Amino acid sequence: MGVNGVTDSVNTYDAYQAGTGAAAKAAEETSAENKSTAEDSGVVYEPSKETVKDSVKKTYTPNTDLVNKLKADQESRQRQLQSIVEKLLTQQGQTFNNANGIWSVLASGKLEVDAATKLQAQKDIADDGYWGVEQTSDRIVDFASALTGGDPDKIEEMREAFKKGYEQAKKTWGGELPEISQRTYDAVMEKFDKLAEEAGLTVKTETGSGTGTDTVTGTETN
Repeated sequence: MGVNGVTDSVNTYDAYQAGTGAAAKAAEETSAENKSTAEDSGVVYEPSKETVKDSVKKTYTPNTDLVNKLKADQESRQRQLQSIVEKLLTQQGQTFNNANGIWSVLASGKLEVDAATKLQAQKDIADDGYWGVEQTSDRIVDFASALTGGDPDKIEEMREAFKKGYEQAKKTWGGELPEISQRTYDAVMEKFDKLAEEAGLTVKTETGSGTGTDTVTGTETN
């Protein structure tokens, strides 16, 4: 944390302490006035014996079943995709020798695809397809929520993790990702924003796959 971050934290704490002290003093003065009024009127004031139970902080448990299901599904789909690419490469007398090879081949745009494979791919990336923007962004946000058990305090942490993953994917791809990936990025950001708004948190919106940032205040007020 930088100097400014530390300073901001100290200032926030001081303000909180000052506000708490002022509120306590006001409460004491009000209590004294009530006591004086009661004595003058011959009425004895007795504090209520009822106590308010301390609120119990809600705990959030990761949904490991859903996490494992989503991971298994993603791995299965990726193996399926790799198998298709390997088959097409073999037919064309080509090979790849490392984990990133499949993405390098796809990014090159030189892989010849038969009509049946092309048709299936078009269905998969359609608006209602498995690799389409909506389903893919839903899976990413569902995975993040399952990992955190739906803890709203972890929303920004999950957002940052997704952003890092996206940047890593760009490096693996060898440059800017296809347009559908950029649209998926924006959709994920919007869904994280929605989660934050529903939780009453301050929303940080990003547009253009991280090229710009706008800050929007949610239901929480300062």
